[in-house]
Amino acid sequence: MKSKNLKAKLFVFACVVLLGMGLNAQNPNFYIYICFGQSNMEGQGAIEAQDSIVDSRFKVFQALDCPNLNRTKATWYNAIPPSCQCHSKLSPADYFGRTMVANLPESITVGIINVAVGGCDIRLFDKDIYQDYDSTYKESWFVNKVKDYQYNPYKYLIDLAKLAKKDGVIKGILLHQGETNTGDAQWPTYVKKIYNDMLADLSLKAESVPLLAGEVVSAEGSCCSSMNAIINKLPETIPTAHVISSAGCPSQDNAHFNAEGYRILGKRYGVKMLSIMGIKAK
Repeated sequence: MKSKNLKAKLFVFACVVLLGMGLNAQNPNFYIYICFGQSNMEGQGAIEAQDSIVDSRFKVFQALDCPNLNRTKATWYNAIPPSCQCHSKLSPADYFGRTMVANLPESITVGIINVAVGGCDIRLFDKDIYQDYDSTYKESWFVNKVKDYQYNPYKYLIDLAKLAKKDGVIKGILLHQGETNTGDAQWPTYVKKIYNDMLADLSLKAESVPLLAGEVVSAEGSCCSSMNAIINKLPETIPTAHVISSAGCPSQDNAHFNAEGYRILGKRYGVKMLSIMGIKAK
């Protein structure tokens, strides 16, 4: 009798363990994308009514505790903007994700992790020298953003990604940055260092995790359009990098896209990622 009871208890225990493993197992149909950069990746576009309608297959891994949004850090939510900070706005990441789920099988869920710092030099995301760039501007608005990411945005992003990848598979990295580095011909080299660090720290392979980098505002009279020539050299330095054109994306000022500009740019990120996967967008 005791032997039967012991077997029954062991069976129940094994079922509980297996159930727990199932609940926490990595889902191969959950595609995760890392997003980083400066203010345009944060999102500066007005969030309009149409932007609040989101397919439940598009998720955001909350980067910060945001009581105003009723969101808690390191938790998945339906990706209703803002996707970056508590008070950021519409970002290209928003329409990247929408484009992906609209063109992928219904069995696929797409998630984004967005950590960006307006005004930052790209080297703020270099894990070896970030402290030299954590006060690019002395103004409180910049310092507070860096502080929100525990003064180390790169580590903060990697820690989030390590948690997120327990739930799914990291499939790509999206970058929008360059305004602060306008004219710096070494920018592709800086990005290569950061990209390689991300791959190594997250045990990823470049062949399966492409890097998509968006051009800055290209309209005549913009502050930084000359940077696009440098951004377009990125694939010469990183074979798995692809540049997303900003041509025709309207802006609200000389550095930031408006809401429609973010929608167009985000869709272009999505179309490119889908094409890399061998999928033609609708």
